Amino acid sequence: MNRTIAAVSAAVLSLTLAAGAAVAQDFRALAQQDLQAAHDALAANHPAAVVPGAAGDGFRAWIDAGLQDAQGRAGRVNSGDSHAYLLRYYANGFRDSNIAIRPTYEGLGPYFAIGWPGLTTAWRNGEYVVSYVKPGVRNLPPVGATLVRCGDKSAADLASDRLDRWEGDLTTEAGKVRTAPYLLWNRNNPFAGGVPSLCTFKVGRRDREFQMQPQPVDAASLEAAYRATVYMPPANPLSVETVDGRPWIHVHSFADSAGWDAFNAAIEAQAPAIRAAQGVVIDLRGANGAATNATARGYGLANRIWTPEFTVSRQPEAGSITYRATPGNRQWYAEALGRMQADPRFVQESGAVIEQTQALIAAFDSAIAAGQQTFTMPGRPSVPDTGAANPVAGKVVVLVDGGCSGGCLDTLDLLTRLPNVRLAGSTTAEDSIFIEPTVMRLPSNYAELSYGHKAWTTRTRGNDAPYVPAQGLAYTGNPTDETAVRAWVGTLFQ
Repeated sequence: MNRTIAAVSAAVLSLTLAAGAAVAQDFRALAQQDLQAAHDALAANHPAAVVPGAAGDGFRAWIDAGLQDAQGRAGRVNSGDSHAYLLRYYANGFRDSNIAIRPTYEGLGPYFAIGWPGLTTAWRNGEYVVSYVKPGVRNLPPVGATLVRCGDKSAADLASDRLDRWEGDLTTEAGKVRTAPYLLWNRNNPFAGGVPSLCTFKVGRRDREFQMQPQPVDAASLEAAYRATVYMPPANPLSVETVDGRPWIHVHSFADSAGWDAFNAAIEAQAPAIRAAQGVVIDLRGANGAATNATARGYGLANRIWTPEFTVSRQPEAGSITYRATPGNRQWYAEALGRMQADPRFVQESGAVIEQTQALIAAFDSAIAAGQQTFTMPGRPSVPDTGAANPVAGKVVVLVDGGCSGGCLDTLDLLTRLPNVRLAGSTTAEDSIFIEPTVMRLPSNYAELSYGHKAWTTRTRGNDAPYVPAQGLAYTGNPTDETAVRAWVGTLFQ
């Protein structure tokens, strides 16, 4: 994002007009109010509060303790940015990928900082290494140097203080990858501090100290630094190309706006060639699967490549779903039913979904009337093997990274069950068993809380468990060097 635009977006939050005069917002009070509202909504409605098992342990341990922790920091909230950071801190403390508190206004974006030392670090192979140095800036460690410490804090402790919960969840591999560029940046987070002054890096075999001098901030340099560190999907996220004689199917987004109609048509037209090829790559790097229809799109892709007759018996069993019986959760389904019934086309084409939703609301009513905390609804059973032959002749490499999340992981649940499929790349994001988002506006009107309101307790993939490529299929090089990535993928077909 352009720095000027970001600065204006943040500044707008600092003032409101009242009776023609500019009146400063009390962001401390707003933060305290929003934190309490988020706590109360989660305590009242989130399944983890009452569903037994280890999946809810983190929720139950943080819901009250985290509120007290965050409220104790509220005295340092003095701006829209700090308000957003404190709410993110509380949400990320649940260690649940489907609990989030996001600004309702245009945020800072991935390329934002108000200060930086002219370099960026990446999380690679268990260490923070220099991934980018701004041309012309002298007396900095070279690309490839490993951060040892800044002042009296080790690199790990520094990351815990400056990044964990504030920028993401550092208990996960994907969280470390996504947040690493910001380790030495000043992102206008008063809880994390500015640019460190003195840091030690291992250069070759020697530890060397470097003075970190804040450099002028410009949007182009920050974007270049980030893109040299974390893989970013191309402008056209959906496409099919031929690489080394093999179909390379790009699926870097599950968003509605990605162009799925044209892409699906291209896959259907090229399906015979894809199936006959001696090797196929399905590239899911950076594929954020937060879109509502992401899972259906992923399954639809598999059906177009393999055929529905072949994939249907290999789809993971849906299993049973546990619902927390609260008026708030019931209201979510009642409102959804109202939208369905108001859409004539939906009524005509999806009457079964309407009936299922009506049955679910009736189950809520029965459970609430009986004083039950939860109730469980059965899922779709597995389908017996149809006996259909595998239409795909060659090996299939599915390429992933920490950007594969949400519905992308559901897609992997299917793809990894298909024959001759090898998962390669780096560790994916993780996905909570607490699914189907409720989104509510918090009292300040500057933030929204999102959380999963039902529990998929029988899911084969564990709670917040990522996919990790097996040894020999894990890429350890620079993920932003596309030439190197493609050359490495080519070796997997040898």
